[in-house]
Amino acid sequence: MFRLTQYMQELVHPTPVRRRAGTPKPVVIWNLTRRCNLRCRHCYTTSADVHFPGELTHEQAMGVLDDLKAFGIPALILSGGEPLSRFDFFDLAERARELGFRHLSLSTNGTKLAECADRIADLGFDYVGISLDGIGPVNDWFRGVDGAFEAALAGVRACKARDVKVGLRFTLTEDNANMLSQMLDLCDGEGVDKFYLSHLVYAGRGDKNRGEDAAHVRTRTAMDHLIDRAWVAVAEGEPLEIVTGNNDADAVWFLRWAERNFAPEKVAHLRAHLEAWGGNSSGLGVANIDHQGRVHPDTYWSDYTVGSVKERPFSELWTGDDPMLAALRQRPRPLKGRCGACAFQAVCGGNTRIRALQVTGDPWAEDPACYLSNREIGVEEAARLTVTPFRGKSHDPAHRFI
Repeated sequence: MFRLTQYMQELVHPTPVRRRAGTPKPVVIWNLTRRCNLRCRHCYTTSADVHFPGELTHEQAMGVLDDLKAFGIPALILSGGEPLSRFDFFDLAERARELGFRHLSLSTNGTKLAECADRIADLGFDYVGISLDGIGPVNDWFRGVDGAFEAALAGVRACKARDVKVGLRFTLTEDNANMLSQMLDLCDGEGVDKFYLSHLVYAGRGDKNRGEDAAHVRTRTAMDHLIDRAWVAVAEGEPLEIVTGNNDADAVWFLRWAERNFAPEKVAHLRAHLEAWGGNSSGLGVANIDHQGRVHPDTYWSDYTVGSVKERPFSELWTGDDPMLAALRQRPRPLKGRCGACAFQAVCGGNTRIRALQVTGDPWAEDPACYLSNREIGVEEAARLTVTPFRGKSHDPAHRFI
């Protein structure tokens, strides 16, 4: 995750640079279930409203919580599918709160929140992230169910009425990029605390629909708009926090923006902070446990499994000798192509490796979603990959909204 607002603050109110000491404990994103009441076009878990066999039992899930707490992870994010669809969700959430995790979050589609907002508030979740992919019918088309937008918006309002910190997550594609400004206005109008712009990752249905990924020029435009909005918020003391995810080239784009607008010493300070952050953190600062207890380098690496918590504790798997985790933790990583020649490797960490793997079969190839030019990343000559659209049945053009 690239915390745009946080690093923009460094240009106004600089703080000392703090670098990582050793291998950090990861933020764990735990997909409690694969069941979901929606059918999102870019769902990375290919969830549906059916029973999926092999999910952790209640006892196994409770054991995972105990191990994660003893291991000392900094944050736990309960996700899905739709996590509120799991039969013992509130039992697990109550146990997590009793154990005293430093940061406990819920990632949800929001449609079930209004009916259980009191329990969410009573549990003291530090943050509730709600996914929306546009306004009204646009969101409902992406999410596959009519009325999903209104139900999620009711969830937002129910949480805010109970002083629960809420964020909106918006996945940018060709079909909804024109709604970015309206989404930000929605955040302002509803008192939303955080806006998360997620770039498309080629996993699950997101891989099938990769041809809908936002073109580079549209991504650049979206990021310019987001940076402008973040700067206004910082300059005027507005509370909305803006972050992005799944394209660490955003940090480089922001750094280039700072080069055009701030003195060299401020830019140098910003770059030092960005390099201390280090960009993509798959297998290092973030980990995933899926609905069957399999451990992955992040939520999108479903085809690569470190091991299963049904057989060994997460803490042992994460600190073992897995070769992919070892490679992902290298700095610099063994990158190829444009990423290997990029002058900003220390800032973005090589970006999202799973996209490179899905397009080329090589996890160390260049990320095809890097939207900066060769000149902008200090590369003289390099071939740019072309993202290959999925050749299956296309969606009805009448449902496009731009």
